[in-house]
Amino acid sequence: MNLKNLAVPECCLVIGAGSAIGQAILEQLSGAGCRHLLTAGRGEGEVSDHCRLNLTSSDSVAVLSTFLKQKRMEGIVPSWCFHCSGILHDGEYFPEKGLSSIKGEWLMKSMEVNVLSHVHAAQAVSSVISPTHPIRWASLSAMVGSIADNRVGGWHSYRMSKAALNMFIRGLDIEWRRKHRENRVVAIHPGATESELSRPFRQGLPPGRPFSAELTAQRMIQIMANLQEEQSGHLLHWDGSPLPF
Repeated sequence: MNLKNLAVPECCLVIGAGSAIGQAILEQLSGAGCRHLLTAGRGEGEVSDHCRLNLTSSDSVAVLSTFLKQKRMEGIVPSWCFHCSGILHDGEYFPEKGLSSIKGEWLMKSMEVNVLSHVHAAQAVSSVISPTHPIRWASLSAMVGSIADNRVGGWHSYRMSKAALNMFIRGLDIEWRRKHRENRVVAIHPGATESELSRPFRQGLPPGRPFSAELTAQRMIQIMANLQEEQSGHLLHWDGSPLPF
């Protein structure tokens, strides 16, 4: 997939840049000619362009706002924002197979990472939205967060958190488009992608899956570049087609 013919903006912000998809998005944007790549997340990064923070903490709103406002004073304002943070499992917890497996602490952790980190980041980005500078926002979501598409059950905490994220995206789109009618906000289902998140669940996937992080990044950038007004506020498949909430 050739991204060189896409209209990539001068500045993009990638949140959760330490993830496999986040790293791939950075590489693809750089190759497509994006001049200023800002990153935010727990990991290390270039001192001048990376904001190190924990987005599940409410303190992160002020930290990221300050970082973005400083960049704006330098004439650097992101036109695209990709939020790639998410959690499906850790060393102790895995997706639940049934009701009895739901643990309150894991449900809350899923909500913090899969929803609250996106809320905090959006609150910070709001501080640099202006009537003359529209912004496009994409949150990494999942088809399993679709209530209408849930036919097999299970994976309760992940499903609930992604459904909540999808609702947040709808509300954020409405609010931001009141600020600038060209603002665009979407959630994207990338499909199973080669990463630590998908590693325990690759067995039984159809041929060609999981997708490479490079391919997923290319698809997300293509969606962002071609985003239409009627797509804004929706959950989109990796090919840009709408998915039911």
